[in-house]
Amino acid sequence: MFSAVARHGSLVTASAQLHLTPSAISHGLKTLETQLGCRLFDRAGKKMLLNQAGEQLLAQIQQPMQALAAAEESLKRLGKWGQTRLRIGAAASACQYILPAVIRELKKSSANFSLQVESGDMPEMVELIQQNRIDLALGVAPERLPDLEVRPVCKDELLFVCAPSHPWAAGEIIARDDLRTQPLILYQRASLTAQLVDEYFRGLDLVPSTVMEIASIEAIKELVKLNLGVSVLAPWTADKELARGTLRMRPLGPKPLRRQWVIASLAGRRLSLVEETFCRLCRNVAAGMRMDRRDLPGMET
Repeated sequence: MFSAVARHGSLVTASAQLHLTPSAISHGLKTLETQLGCRLFDRAGKKMLLNQAGEQLLAQIQQPMQALAAAEESLKRLGKWGQTRLRIGAAASACQYILPAVIRELKKSSANFSLQVESGDMPEMVELIQQNRIDLALGVAPERLPDLEVRPVCKDELLFVCAPSHPWAAGEIIARDDLRTQPLILYQRASLTAQLVDEYFRGLDLVPSTVMEIASIEAIKELVKLNLGVSVLAPWTADKELARGTLRMRPLGPKPLRRQWVIASLAGRRLSLVEETFCRLCRNVAAGMRMDRRDLPGMET
C-alpha cells in the first residue's frame, strides 16, 4: 500500500491498482505509521506527498520489493510449467558411467532445468533425501529403505577383473587356495558393494587376502593392469578396457553375485516430469550396458 501511494501520490489511484477501497488503504497507512512511530506523508488536498521519513523508507524498500516481484514472476512460471529442478545423488560409479549419457539425453528433451548432483554411497544418499537436500538417489539398494519408495533400474553381476597376463585370464578353474592367497584390490570397505563381496565369500567359507582398499574405480583398474592384484567389479565399469583387451573378467563362482540398482525417493512424493524422465533414461542407458557374464562372450564359469 505504501509503495503504491508513494508512486502515484493518490489514494484513489493506488486503490484502483490494488483493488482496495481508499479508506482501506488509508487505514493501512495509519497502521504502518503507528508501527513505525512517525508520519510518512504530508497531505496536500487530495495529494499524498512523501516527507523525509517516507522518502527514506521508499529508498530502502525498493530493492526488496523488486526481489519480491521477481520471486512472484518466477513462481508463476513454475506453476505454469511445473518443477524444473533436478536434485540427484548417485554412487561414484554411476556418476562416471551412467549419468553423462542420461543428462545428455535429458537436456535434449528438457533443456530448461537446474541440475544438482551429489556423489556418495547409498546410505549417505538416503540421509540427504531425508534432509531434503536431494530428491532422487541412484545406487545399490540396501536391505532397508525406511520411508522411501524405490524404482528398479537394473541388476548387474560382480566379477573378478584381472590383467591379461594374470594366470586367471586363461580361463582355467580358480582353486580355493588361489582365492585365499590372491591379493585383492577392492572398493572401500564401508561401501555396500564391499559388504556384498564380504558376505559372498563368507558364504563360501573363504577369507580372501585384501591388500588395498581404493575409493576410485579408475585407480583400481590401473592397479589391476599393473598386475598388482585382482579386483571385483561389474562389467559396465570396465567396458572400454574389456573391448580393448587390457582387462579380463572371470565369474566369482558358479553362483553369481548380483546387485540391484534403484532410484529412491521419499515415499508418497509425486515426481515431476523431469524426474520421471530421468528415471526412464537411467533404465534405458543401463539396458545398453554390459551387466553380467552373459554380456562377455566365451566366458566360462
